[in-house]
Amino acid sequence: MTVHKKNELESLIAPDIQSASFRQTRQARRLELMEDYVELIDDLIAARGQARQVDIAERLGVAQPTVAKMLKRLSEEGLVSQQPYKGVLLTEAGHRLAADARDRHRVVEAFLLSLGVSPDTARKDAEGIEHHVSAETLAALRKLAKKNPD
Repeated sequence: MTVHKKNELESLIAPDIQSASFRQTRQARRLELMEDYVELIDDLIAARGQARQVDIAERLGVAQPTVAKMLKRLSEEGLVSQQPYKGVLLTEAGHRLAADARDRHRVVEAFLLSLGVSPDTARKDAEGIEHHVSAETLAALRKLAKKNPD
């Protein structure tokens, strides 16, 4: 074994630590789409009084059958209910999930703005980061963003 290969092996993270990190990332990816949907549904209801499947599809840039499939999943998870002529409604759990996602987004965006990131880029980047940030990191970002308001 070459010295280079030996150094690479010694610098690897322990398997249990690395697998825990990958598990956390996979879980965040599974939740990411659900959070995007409930947050959008909550926004549509607040702005228009209802969240229709066609509006959700348009906002997310996906086909209506894709939305129907996700709404079924969200319903099974207890996050939404659908009623004829009333569109999609959030359950109490759906409201909580949307509020949590929105809060994380605001904290991450405020932190990025405090670093001098442009508002447009901060908004876009926060949309991805918000789903993957841990509670510990979020608390640190919140603290730093408050110290350095833009």
